[in-house]
Amino acid sequence: MPDVLEGHPLVLVDVEGNGGRPPQIVEIAVLPVDGTVTGRDLRSWLVRPSVPITPFAHRIHGIGNDEVERKPHWHGVSHEIQPALTGRTLVAHNAGTEYRVLSAHLPGWQPPMVLDTLKLAKHVWPDLPGYSLDTLVTHADLDTTGISDQRPHRAGYDTWCAWLLFRTLVDQAGLDWDDLVRVAAHADFQHDHAQDGLW
Repeated sequence: MPDVLEGHPLVLVDVEGNGGRPPQIVEIAVLPVDGTVTGRDLRSWLVRPSVPITPFAHRIHGIGNDEVERKPHWHGVSHEIQPALTGRTLVAHNAGTEYRVLSAHLPGWQPPMVLDTLKLAKHVWPDLPGYSLDTLVTHADLDTTGISDQRPHRAGYDTWCAWLLFRTLVDQAGLDWDDLVRVAAHADFQHDHAQDGLW
C-alpha cells in the first residue's frame, strides 16, 4: 500500500443497480483496505430489488431478475455491509454514484471522506481520450487476475479494478494526503476539508 495511505482506513466499493429511479442495489462489492490487500478480502452480495431489473441495466451488468429472485432484499444484508463501511474513506470510480446510492440505502451512514478515482485519473493522466474504468485499466496495463471473477461491470471485478487503479494513481501522483483530498475528493467533502486549515 502506498505510504500516503497509511493511517487512513479505506473501503473500495462498487454498486450495480436495477436501472430504476430511484436506483435500487442489485449487487454490491466491498474491499476494506488496511494494509496488504488480496482478492480474498473482497466481499460481494447479490440483492433482490423490489422493482425488477430493467433490460437496459441487464445489458450493462448482465445480472438478470432470475439471478436475484431468491436473494435477500437490501434489509437482509445491510447489517453486514454497513459495518464494513463505517469509519472508512470511501473510494470508488465516479464515486458520486456510490456515495449517493449508499447514502439513500443506509440512512445515518456518513463516510469521513469520499475519493474518486475518476477525478484522480484526470489529474494524473490529463490527456486520455476516455476515463471509463475499462479504459483506465487498459491504459495502466493493470493485472486484474487477483480475483477469479473477470466480468467487467460486475461489482466484484469493478471494485478490484478500482483498487488497482487507485493504488497506481496514488503512486504516480506523488501527492501527500491533503493534496490527494484536494484533487480527488467528492465535492461535498472538499469544503469540509478546507475548513480544517487556519483560513
